[in-house]
Amino acid sequence: MSPDLSTTYLGLRLGSPIIASAGPLTGRVESLLELEYAGVGAAVLPSLFEEEIEQEELSLHEALEQGANQFAEALDYFPSTDFGELGPERHVRLVQEAKQRLSIPVIASVNAARTGSWSRYATMMADAGADAIELNVYAVAANPKLTAAEVEENSLDVIREVREAVNVPLALKLSPYFSSLPHFAARAVHAGVDGLVLFNRFYAPDLDLHTLAVRPRVELSTSAELRLPLRWLGILRPQLPETDLAATSGIHSHQDVLKALLVGANVACTTSAVLEKGPGHVRTMLNGLRDWLTEREYTSVDQLRGSVSTASAEDPEAFERSNYVKVLSSFQPAPPR
Repeated sequence: MSPDLSTTYLGLRLGSPIIASAGPLTGRVESLLELEYAGVGAAVLPSLFEEEIEQEELSLHEALEQGANQFAEALDYFPSTDFGELGPERHVRLVQEAKQRLSIPVIASVNAARTGSWSRYATMMADAGADAIELNVYAVAANPKLTAAEVEENSLDVIREVREAVNVPLALKLSPYFSSLPHFAARAVHAGVDGLVLFNRFYAPDLDLHTLAVRPRVELSTSAELRLPLRWLGILRPQLPETDLAATSGIHSHQDVLKALLVGANVACTTSAVLEKGPGHVRTMLNGLRDWLTEREYTSVDQLRGSVSTASAEDPEAFERSNYVKVLSSFQPAPPR
């Protein structure tokens, strides 16, 4: 009998533990259908960024004002604009179309900048039919007057604000940059999130040496980046036994999915792998996962989950400081030529 690959995440029953996380392929219904056909259990739509929304609205205002008060003919001028493609309406429509055409759960992602905006946009996504909301708290704490406690409290206020506004499940996409991640994670759960996503990738800027300009630069992840989420998933799993956990960053193969499940993740989220190899790569990962479970006589991914967390591993300290010395001493330099 083939092992059961279904799992539960944010109270939603998924057909597989692989989620298509936010990216270009989840921004179009056609590619979402391809991902569903390949076997993803759910899809996270591209984040609604408040700054992007404001820029679109500003551009529309400038276009409408173009030529005003200059010539009489300008009063009859109106630029050709598809208003359905502007502002939050574009994200709302994507949620609606995805829900109409997909059978898998659809998770909306929100990133706002001001109090009130988080609940406004989250409510719009929930009203459009999103099965859950992922709070993408993507911000760099660069203000020297802002204490670590205040940074944490700001994020907790976001959770409370959205929790009061919507009834759908909430996930928080975490940064690894907390001085006491387990403490903050527990407070986030208490504030109202149902799941934690480990970790957000902050795309750091690069410098153009020709122009000396700061340039955005996107680099796809590699499997090596999974090690940081693995450590913290293994630590958090026994501390938050009732909270759903998602691994993201570095999910490229069925081996990566297995590692995430073994340390306690409910699901593994992937973007870079399907961008590089296409939506069909999800099927390859699921086949590898199924074969591995069958060879070892596992009947389900639920049976596998968390068996190598700090609560179950033979050497729990391997997740913590003692592993640092072992890693350093295990490196063998190449022999001299």
